[in-house]
Amino acid sequence: MLASFYILPLDKGESLSEDVSEIVLLAMQSGLKYRIGAMETTIEGDPDPVWSLLRRCHEGMRARSSRVLTQITIDDRQNALDRMEGKIRSIESHIRDKKGIKKE
Repeated sequence: MLASFYILPLDKGESLSEDVSEIVLLAMQSGLKYRIGAMETTIEGDPDPVWSLLRRCHEGMRARSSRVLTQITIDDRQNALDRMEGKIRSIESHIRDKKGIKKE
């Protein structure tokens, strides 16, 4: 399962990086494969540990803020492994295949 998520405290003003970094630390310490992006964090693993981490992250931010916005996107594909890198490789392969094609 892949899960991309962001969790934002709504009462912290413009700069959120300090609060968000505390949540990213939970992902880093989880033992799950993760990737930090500019706008969200993606984790990969079996469903139970992924859901557990998402809940801990939400609750961790909620402990820091009186109001929290959590957005989660799940890609749950049966028998799919290494999708975090595999999805990117697949797109890059299609781009390479199309580089030589000229529009008429």
